[in-house]
Amino acid sequence: MMKARRVLGTWFTIAVAAMMIFTVNTAQAADPLVDVDWVKSNSTKAGVVTIDARGKSDYLRGHIPGAVNTDYAKDGWRVGIDGVPAMFPEDPSKLGALIGGLGIDNASHVVLVAPGNNSSDMGTAARMYWTFKALGHDNVSILNGGMNAYLAAQDKDGNPTNPLEKGAANVTAKTFNIALRKDMIPSTADVKAALDKGVVMVDNRTADQYMGVNRHGKSKASGTIPGAVNIPQSWMTDNGGGMFRSKDTLAELYKAAGVPTSGEQISFCNTGHWASIGWFASSEILGNKDAKMYDGSMTGWTAANMPTEAKIEVK
Repeated sequence: MMKARRVLGTWFTIAVAAMMIFTVNTAQAADPLVDVDWVKSNSTKAGVVTIDARGKSDYLRGHIPGAVNTDYAKDGWRVGIDGVPAMFPEDPSKLGALIGGLGIDNASHVVLVAPGNNSSDMGTAARMYWTFKALGHDNVSILNGGMNAYLAAQDKDGNPTNPLEKGAANVTAKTFNIALRKDMIPSTADVKAALDKGVVMVDNRTADQYMGVNRHGKSKASGTIPGAVNIPQSWMTDNGGGMFRSKDTLAELYKAAGVPTSGEQISFCNTGHWASIGWFASSEILGNKDAKMYDGSMTGWTAANMPTEAKIEVK
C-alpha cells in the first residue's frame, strides 16, 4: 500500500510539474493575431490587458470591456532624436513606466487594438507590437481588423451587438521590467554595414516614394536605399483594409514583388510606421525571424547623408 502511494505521489508530482511548465510556456507565448471571438471571450480575464490605441474621445464613447487607452503619437511610444522624428526612445525607462501605468506587468498578455480603417491604421498596432518585442515582452497580440472588426457586428438598426464599455477603465498600476533586445533596433550604421554585406533591404513605402517621385517632408533626399526592393505596406492587408492577409497569400505577394520570405532582411519606410507592418508580415506571419526593422528609416538614413538611389529624377 505504501509503495502504491509513493508511486501515485510521484506521478502526481510529475503531472503538477508538467502543468506548471505548460502554464509558464503558454503565458510567455501568444498568437501574433487574435480575432474578435477571442477578444470577446478573453478581454476581461485576469492577466489580459487590451490596449485601445484610438483617440481618447472615441475610446470614451465605447470600447472593448476592460480596455485601457493610450495616445500612440503623444504618450512616448516614439520620440524625436536629433531631428529625426518618431524614433524608439534612447532611454526606454519612461516607456516602461507608461506601460506599467496601463496595468501591464511582465506576465500580462497584451492585446493591441488599432482603429482598423486601413492598412496604415494597423501600423499603430504593428509598431506598438514591435516595441513590446524590443522591450523583451513576447506575450503580445494584435486584434486582426482592429476596432472596425469588433464593431462590424450590428443589429437591424445599425447598433453594435458586441459588448462595449463607456468611460475610462479603472487601472491599477504595475511594474513592467524591460529586457531590451538591442539587436531588434539596428542603427543607421548597422543598416549601412548590413547593406554593404548584401542584406536585403525592403522598402515598405508607396511606389512613388520608392522610385523618387515624391518624398516625406522630413526626408532630405528622394529615392530609396540602394538596391532595395519595394513591397508597399498596403499589400499586407486585404484590399488595403484592416485585416492582415493570410500566410499563403503573403508568400505569393512577396514572390511577385521579389522579396524573399526567409533570410536576413531589413524593412524600412519613412519613420518606421509602415515598416513595422512589413516587419510584422515577414517576421510574425511568414515566420522569418531573420527579418528586422530600421527604426530611423529614410528620415534617419538621409539625415546621416547615406547613399540613395532614385529610379526617376523629377526636376
